[in-house]
Amino acid sequence: MGTVFWASIAFVAVILILKKMAWGPILQTLEEREQGIANALAQAEKAREEMAALKSGNDQLLKEAREERDRILKEAKEIGDKMRSEAKERAQLEGAQLISNAQREIENQKKAAIEELKNQVASLSIEIAEKLVREKLSDNEKQSALNSKLIQDLKVN
Repeated sequence: MGTVFWASIAFVAVILILKKMAWGPILQTLEEREQGIANALAQAEKAREEMAALKSGNDQLLKEAREERDRILKEAKEIGDKMRSEAKERAQLEGAQLISNAQREIENQKKAAIEELKNQVASLSIEIAEKLVREKLSDNEKQSALNSKLIQDLKVN
C-alpha cells in the first residue's frame, strides 16, 4: 500500500504540474485556434454574402442594361419609321405638286395653241374671203350688182 500511496501522490503531483504547466497553454492554444476558425468562418460567410450581393447587383445592372438597350432599339425603330413616313409623305406631296404644275402648264400650252389656231383660222378665213371678194369684184358689173343688193338689204332692215 505504500507504493500505491506514493504512486498516487506522484500521479496527482504530475497532474497538478501538467495542469499548471501544460494544460493552460494547450487549452489557450485550442481556444485561439477555435477563435481563428470561427473568425475564418465568419469572414467566409461575410464574403459569401458580399458575393451574393454583388451577383444580385450585377444581375440588376445587366437587367437594366438590357432594358436600356431594348428601349434604345425601340426608339431607333420608331425614329426610322417616322423618318420613312415623313419622306414618303414629302415625296407624295412633291409628286402631286409636280403633276399639278405639269397639268397647269399643259392647260396653258393647250389654250395658247387653241388661240394660235384660232388666229391662223381667222387669218386664213380673211385671206380666203379677200381672194373671193377680189375675184367677184374684179368685174364692174358684178361690183354694181353687189352694191345694189347691199343697198336693198339696208333699206329692208
